[in-house]
Amino acid sequence: MAQGSDSNDASYTRSPSPGSKQDSSDDMKKVMRREKNRIAAQKSRLRQTQKADSLHLESENLEKENAALRKEVKQLDEEAKYLSSVLSSHEPLCSALLPQSTDILYSPHQGAFHQPQVTSRYQH
Repeated sequence: MAQGSDSNDASYTRSPSPGSKQDSSDDMKKVMRREKNRIAAQKSRLRQTQKADSLHLESENLEKENAALRKEVKQLDEEAKYLSSVLSSHEPLCSALLPQSTDILYSPHQGAFHQPQVTSRYQH
């Protein structure tokens, strides 16, 4: 079959007949339908591309946010370790100031455990 010919396109093989006006109208409808379909497919591909681009940008932003949050968690862990070590080194100094009784008090109206109030001999 020669290139460019379409065996399904009857307009090449038909001779003019009394119904050619109807054939012309059908051909025109077919061309219009194909054009509408072509435009709809083009719009669909464009929307698909835009959606993929949007998802890609969102993914990049989420990765950056995740990295920033991981960095913050690492810093907070380091700060917690530092504060824990400061507390550990300070506890021996504070225990001399505490009364001999180390009872933990429970306050039902506050719903938490509390250490007894200790006043320092050094007034500020």
